Amino acid sequence: MADLTSTFVGIKSPNPFWLASAPPTDKEYNVRRAYEAGWGGVVWKTLGEEGPPVVNVNGPRYGAIWGADRRLLGLNNIELITDRPLEVNLREIKAVKRDYPDRALVVSLMVPCEEAAWKAILPLVEETGADGVELNFGCPHGMSERGMGSAVGQVPEYIEMVTRWVKQNSRMPCIVKLTPNITDIRKPAEAAKRGGADAVSLINTINSITSVDLDLFAPEPTIDGKGAHGGYCGPAVKPIALNMVAEIARSPETRGMPISGIGGVTTWRDAAEFMALGAGNVQVCTAAMTYGFKVVQEMISGLSQYLDEKGVGLSDLVGRAVPNVSDWQNLNLNAISKAKIDQDLCISCGRCYAACEDTSHQAIAMSPDRVFTVKDDECVACNLCVNVCPVEGCISMERMDIGATDPRTGKVVPAEFGDWTTHPNNPMARAAE
Repeated sequence: MADLTSTFVGIKSPNPFWLASAPPTDKEYNVRRAYEAGWGGVVWKTLGEEGPPVVNVNGPRYGAIWGADRRLLGLNNIELITDRPLEVNLREIKAVKRDYPDRALVVSLMVPCEEAAWKAILPLVEETGADGVELNFGCPHGMSERGMGSAVGQVPEYIEMVTRWVKQNSRMPCIVKLTPNITDIRKPAEAAKRGGADAVSLINTINSITSVDLDLFAPEPTIDGKGAHGGYCGPAVKPIALNMVAEIARSPETRGMPISGIGGVTTWRDAAEFMALGAGNVQVCTAAMTYGFKVVQEMISGLSQYLDEKGVGLSDLVGRAVPNVSDWQNLNLNAISKAKIDQDLCISCGRCYAACEDTSHQAIAMSPDRVFTVKDDECVACNLCVNVCPVEGCISMERMDIGATDPRTGKVVPAEFGDWTTHPNNPMARAAE
């Protein structure tokens, strides 16, 4: 099997799968079970400063979005940072790191935006032997109302300032965890880099209300008749996370900055996609909360097999897709495809026909005996039919051969595809002229 040994900002682990800072990493018992199940690393649930204890709600903490088969697609939580005493967490971190020296152990931190608070907590974490710290600038609920979490992460100047404090007062690698609740993810990443961060991790949870109880008329989860916004995570946020990771990976200002990818990683394929878009490793939470810690074993075996089949190493995968992430105006309008229906796989459900006839381009014909075929002279290759078809592989998009004529437009597929940057239909090209 492929070697999955990972080194991220100098932190070594037997594989690139880390548990994210969250309920599964809140105490020694959980973390030991995670390591025994095979996780390469853990980010300990966010610690706060010494002082009045954090108080969590004693009621429902999670809201959910399910698919038609009751599969968990998204999870909303209103839980705060750890409510366990700082000294207890530090003692447990030290014991776990002593017993699992080959596993990554990073500690998530969130304290007030004051240099003294950071100076006070950093030596305590350093004394445990932890491999690094992750600055929680992403939590969108509870702590943000107190001037921490995403309240810091939404202000690049604060990110730069606090990151610089941490780097000046600690020898440990510093990972800055970014909030997705912002217009341009590149700005906080640039600020973290200016502050001296060794890496960024993203995304933290998305501000959300998942549902409303229509009897109580209150957001869910509901506490004594009222609800609050929370942080949304799980498979549903993966597309948002992938885009934000890619934006940082391909931006000239942050290109090459190590990235820890977070957001809906459930399978080895999810992890591979994050890494192809520039993540050096991935962090997982909802999948572990849904299926248990042993879900990592499928991730390990699946990624190993994939790398073996491709004949590449783990480091070769990181960033492999970044050069192919483009802006829309650079896409090739001379490339032409058409939908094709495999009649042997078709179950004659008619979903492709209904979708195309009612909402798209009327490019699928239905015979009296319910045989569905594509009308090439109407097909614009939108691939809606592929996405609504319930049979995997039944409908595919096939690229037209060079020299073929598109029956819809009369356009001939050229031997050499034209450059969209100079294409006459490109408004930017016209403006340049």
